Amino acid sequence: MNILIVNRYGDPHVDSFSCELENLLQSYGHFTVTYKENLLGDAPPLFDSARPPDLVIVIGGDGTILLTTQQMPVQVPLIGINYGEVGFLADIEPEDVTSFVSQLKKPLQLEARMRIELRINGKNIGTALNEALIVTDRPAKMLKFLIHINGKVAERFRADGLIISTPTGSTAYAMSAGGPIVDPRVEGFLMVPLAPFMLSNRPHLIDSSRTVSITLEATKPAKLVIDGQTEMHLETNCTIELSKSPSPALFIDAGQNFFEKINRKLRHL
Repeated sequence: MNILIVNRYGDPHVDSFSCELENLLQSYGHFTVTYKENLLGDAPPLFDSARPPDLVIVIGGDGTILLTTQQMPVQVPLIGINYGEVGFLADIEPEDVTSFVSQLKKPLQLEARMRIELRINGKNIGTALNEALIVTDRPAKMLKFLIHINGKVAERFRADGLIISTPTGSTAYAMSAGGPIVDPRVEGFLMVPLAPFMLSNRPHLIDSSRTVSITLEATKPAKLVIDGQTEMHLETNCTIELSKSPSPALFIDAGQNFFEKINRKLRHL
């Protein structure tokens, strides 16, 4: 198999572990390449979309995994080795790598994870695997949101911000803001207001087949942050349209039960 290894940047322990992993993979007959960031300019493409690897192995935490999916020109099978704090997205612990590699072969058992495409005036402005966050540029200022579902006004509220999460991202920022944990096999948009002015403004889980749009009615400056990796300024009264991406993230099924993993990981928070 052709395997690309992506390391968390700037961690000598990860670099050392990565060398050991390369040697282990090669001993089982796999061809490996390690992604190198260009410190003198823009990062090079993760890989050539015309010749994608069979598998990407990410060594790091959830942030490194999210950044990797953002940088993929096309989505290919991915698995994370946890070198972060909790690692909700990383299914392999460092001590389990030898066992994983010994069983690694085609066909790969995959689990598709829904991603959310965001558009303004029909233009794609980003794709989120975890969440998109809308917040004011000015601390302690509230934003006004107008939500349309299938062309009908569903809710109008004021809040410090709004989290638009996938089921995968429900265990991240959305959970910290009071949202529910959602089975990743559910395909929907989870919307969680941040510190809403009215306590009646509760999280909503909306089926991904519905047409959903979010309009900023406030004149205050705001920004959009996608997966904690990229951010952009939002114009006054802009409308963001949501849709399920036709290109889901592809995670290797490492035999982890989602609910057991969440229970285990949450004990370390």
